[in-house]
Amino acid sequence: MGQSEFNVPVGVVEDHVAWYGVIYQFDGEQVFIGKPKPKAGARSCSTVMVRRGETIEVPSYDELATNDDDTGVEVLLSRLLGIPENLTDVADKHSRVSFDANVKHTYYYLFQKQGFVTSKDQLLYRQNEDYQPQAIKDTFPILFGVTSHDRFVLEAELRELQRNLRLKHKLLDQASREKDVFAEKALALLAEAQSVGIISTTQDLSEDSTLDKLRRAVEWRPTTVPEDDGSLITKHEGELSQLREDRTHIRRSIDSAQKYANRANEFEHEAFEQRERLASIKLLPRKQDGEWQWPFAEENLQLDTPISKALISELESLDHEMKALTTERPKLEAYLVEQEGAISELTDRIQLKEGELAAAIATSELVAEMGSQNNAAARIVGRISLFLENIVSDERLAELQREASRLSRQVKAIEEKIGLDDQADRLSSVLNGVSANISTYVSALGGEFGAFPTRFDLNRLTLVFDRPDRPIYMNQTGGGENHLSYHLGALLSLHRFAAKGSHPIPRFLMIDQPTQVYFPSETSYKAAGGSVEDTEKDADMEAVRKLFQVLYDFVETEVPGFQIIVTEHANLRDQWYQDALVEDPWTKPPALVPEDWIS
Repeated sequence: MGQSEFNVPVGVVEDHVAWYGVIYQFDGEQVFIGKPKPKAGARSCSTVMVRRGETIEVPSYDELATNDDDTGVEVLLSRLLGIPENLTDVADKHSRVSFDANVKHTYYYLFQKQGFVTSKDQLLYRQNEDYQPQAIKDTFPILFGVTSHDRFVLEAELRELQRNLRLKHKLLDQASREKDVFAEKALALLAEAQSVGIISTTQDLSEDSTLDKLRRAVEWRPTTVPEDDGSLITKHEGELSQLREDRTHIRRSIDSAQKYANRANEFEHEAFEQRERLASIKLLPRKQDGEWQWPFAEENLQLDTPISKALISELESLDHEMKALTTERPKLEAYLVEQEGAISELTDRIQLKEGELAAAIATSELVAEMGSQNNAAARIVGRISLFLENIVSDERLAELQREASRLSRQVKAIEEKIGLDDQADRLSSVLNGVSANISTYVSALGGEFGAFPTRFDLNRLTLVFDRPDRPIYMNQTGGGENHLSYHLGALLSLHRFAAKGSHPIPRFLMIDQPTQVYFPSETSYKAAGGSVEDTEKDADMEAVRKLFQVLYDFVETEVPGFQIIVTEHANLRDQWYQDALVEDPWTKPPALVPEDWIS
């Protein structure tokens, strides 16, 4: 089934068997998979022989030859089973990564080995191995139809759209960065072109005219030009010095205005407190006729006394001064804003002039290096040409933005569709469907808790018996016969659900020596050796017959076409049981490995 590791026990089989093979039956097709024994000293082999056809005969020894590998087997069997293209749903916060479910993830439901078939701690095959429990939980929703086929299609489409969107955003970010530095690069190239005389220095330097000038600069042809005497550098240095001086002057004006504003704030605070104290005199008591009266003074002493006039005059003066200050504050704030704007504009012009000066100095050095101004001009024209070729136009930037927006809308729409598919509800429904028949099988097999509702717990990978007082987990129960009934009840229910729902689980179950629990000892069980008489002598015949009757009814009536393979020492004389035997019970001879192979 695509596994490379060689797990055949050391001994007669390993020593005398060179190839191992199996024929799988699908609808209308058979597939033979053969694998050679690993080379000496190796414990794995990844090469296989694959043969397909409507009917396949077991190849002869001479025909055995590898023609594929285990990866090919996984892909082939997964496709024939109908496992859709998928990816496990693993959240970003987890350390493990998403992977695709394939035929290897159906193993858990196909095999019940000797000893393990009666375990109370392990329900599914390979459940006790590292990382396998989590793999079972991750792939169960895919294999048992929790995640619909439409969801797989949407998720595949979503991954492709997200990849395209990331690429588009990368292009858009790159184009935006280039657009941001466009003006700076253009002006720097223009300054270099001016410094070597390709274009005039007296023209407008706005962005639009800059681009037009650069396009005309590409048409430049060598001419006889006077050698640069350094006057352009001197001119730029003078202009830069003046700009810096202007900026310093404005900063001083701003500092003075801010100091004035601070002093005004201090005055306003003090004047406000003084005004509040003086204003309180108007709140003193009045006589019954409403006239104001000085407290603790003779009656009818009003506001016409010298002290009252002085106080009222001081209050009116403070009101006037505060009103004037309030009127001036907006003007002061507007002035500061205006001056800050002037500082910002001068800073931009200084940066531009510094770029022009640097370009002029670099060009002067380039002229000296190239030997002539024409040679330097030719080099600058080449740089301008390359710059113009890589310009991101507004149209191209807008087109990238439209494409990114379109992809974002498509991603959002698909994410909303996927979000409508409630995984939790679907998983709960599937687990209920799987659990629906477990109690029936457990009861038919004589399990102790068969009378209670039984459910398959995906998180713990075990069975839970819901008694009225409290739930009972499988590992809390006792008795090998009980554990056998729980294992078979769970596996039969899982396969019944998969078959009825056409889910991609192989339609077979292999069980190794299940009736051992019905014999008094392992010695008596092995001594039965396929003998009806010895089985009837030592085994609990009612339990043995009940076990095989449940398995027989499952393949005959419940899931027709399903195959259950049992390797067993017990034997029953019932005709339906004898008809189910693939071949007569083995004794020595015959055996799995014939004696003549060994001799």
